[in-house]
Amino acid sequence: MNKSPVQRKGSIWRTIKAVSWSFVGLRARGDYEKDVEQLNPIHIVIVALVGLLVFVGSLILLATWVVGK
Repeated sequence: MNKSPVQRKGSIWRTIKAVSWSFVGLRARGDYEKDVEQLNPIHIVIVALVGLLVFVGSLILLATWVVGK
């Protein structure tokens, strides 16, 4: 039984879109199933970490701006 790895050819834009919708919590089942088939899990993790850093950084900047006034 020689199983070859699955080739996934999802674009970076599709990965960003999927992670963004996941942050919001709105995702259609059909879109989710397409993402599972097409997107690379490593890319999803990297985009999610970058998105998390941007989100936390934005909250910190907003908090310092509000407190600084």
